[in-house]
Amino acid sequence: MDKTQRRVRPRTDDDIEACVQVLAEVHRRDGYPVNWPARPGDWLAQASALGSWVAESDGRVAGHISLSRSEEGDLAPVLWSERNGTSSEEAAVVGRLFVAPQARGHGIGALLIGRAVEEARRHRLHPVLDVVASDTAAAALYERLGWTRLATVEQRWSASQLVAVHCYSA
Repeated sequence: MDKTQRRVRPRTDDDIEACVQVLAEVHRRDGYPVNWPARPGDWLAQASALGSWVAESDGRVAGHISLSRSEEGDLAPVLWSERNGTSSEEAAVVGRLFVAPQARGHGIGALLIGRAVEEARRHRLHPVLDVVASDTAAAALYERLGWTRLATVEQRWSASQLVAVHCYSA
């Protein structure tokens, strides 16, 4: 895959269907998201207060990322703010990151993360994220990109679901 064939651009409403198709491939292969949303298009759209982007490869959607303000229950912003003596409102949460299985290994995840970090900094916010501890490939990507693991915590996602999550800071 040639670099000139890859680009990151703002996600549009017209991209949602293609994003859901890629997300379904990722879910089948990797189990992300852990809990498949009843309305995946809405799930993608809801976490985009500061922006959402898609990566294209050869003109096709190959990945997605969103950036949002911290919400109640987000642990990474709280851990980052406690560590730095600031408010969690100074953090921006990177989320909804996925790359099509056939497009992996070509730097698309790094391009998407770079775009989200750039946007967070433009808003004078510090990027943070969390990832399910079992997603070792994603954790390895963040660490390769220089992100710092703040902690590994257990989150209760439902009455019957306790999940270990790594929290990271750029």
